[in-house]
Amino acid sequence: MELGRMDENDWKYHGEGNKSLVVSHVQHCRVLRLLKYPAEDSENPPQTAEQAFRQIQNIVDFSSNVMSSLLGDKVVHSGEVVRLPLEFVRQLSIKIQHQRPAWRCDKVMDIYSGCALCLPNLTSPTLHQPTPPAPPLCIEIKPKCGFLPSPKHVSKDIKTRVCRYCMHQHYKVANGKWKRRSLYCPLDLFSGNRQRMHFAIRHLIEEPQNNLKVFKGGQCIYSSKEGSDESPDMNSLLHHLRPYFLHGNNRINGHMTTKAVLNDVIQVLVNALLSAAGGDGGSQGLPTSSVLSRILQTQMLDTLDIEGLYPLYRRVEQHLQTSPEERTRLQIDGPYDQNFLEKGPEMLVWRTTGSVGVRCSQVNMIPSFSQ
Repeated sequence: MELGRMDENDWKYHGEGNKSLVVSHVQHCRVLRLLKYPAEDSENPPQTAEQAFRQIQNIVDFSSNVMSSLLGDKVVHSGEVVRLPLEFVRQLSIKIQHQRPAWRCDKVMDIYSGCALCLPNLTSPTLHQPTPPAPPLCIEIKPKCGFLPSPKHVSKDIKTRVCRYCMHQHYKVANGKWKRRSLYCPLDLFSGNRQRMHFAIRHLIEEPQNNLKVFKGGQCIYSSKEGSDESPDMNSLLHHLRPYFLHGNNRINGHMTTKAVLNDVIQVLVNALLSAAGGDGGSQGLPTSSVLSRILQTQMLDTLDIEGLYPLYRRVEQHLQTSPEERTRLQIDGPYDQNFLEKGPEMLVWRTTGSVGVRCSQVNMIPSFSQ
């Protein structure tokens, strides 16, 4: 991929979230993640090109220096910051605009900085290899938080009994974001109990919302659209998946029933999520080196919950208004390099003094894991 010779016709819309938009290359196994900002700022970008570069570089640094050590470098792809020709970015924005969901168009793609994050396209992991017997499958799962907060920091008893995701389901259905409530619960997926995990994945497939997507040969073949009255077509999904499981044991007269295909798919996912490179008996029965166990251990670094964290955040915010030099010294806005990591032990020493330093450590380190 030659950055100096970019053609918008070589790229297609892939998806977007609240903060960024992603396009994928039609031939190479690459995606570009571009920043977004409010539509009212479309004529006056909120930051300079160098600030945009620094923002994306911070994401790369945090991923490679912090998340890789927590989750393992085999499952973390940090990517690299690239500078793109501005004319290419502008033409790309025009090309994909009609493909964007209407409810996402309150924000626009950054067409001024020319900066983007380049990453491997994991929905097409074998595009660079010889054509396989069948198109590769990629199943994307956003598991959400897998544990309940400590009663010490929450004001409502229900938060110690019902997970945040399940409570949000009632809220999102009530305000019309989703038409139907998902019965998926992250506590089941992270339990390490095969029966509960099977239950969780089945409900993810039945009502995927934005927590599950299935890709075949790089094309999304199964997902949900926010606010849509239509349920995703699970029979169509299983029709796509049936050829991958024809050699299984769940066949009747050489034909797999829909139920058998669904059970085989779920079984494969449970096995993959529990697979470990040695070791067992980790968090909540999960193998210690499984990806779910590592995700859960990282999530559980947040011992405060938002109710315990927000008061500390407010105090840090007030302190930085009166002592702005501390923001730079503590590297709150990056760079997230080795010096940033070495400040952790220093801040922990300050815990007994009640100084603002340890509060910066708690506020800065924990929420950033969601980047």
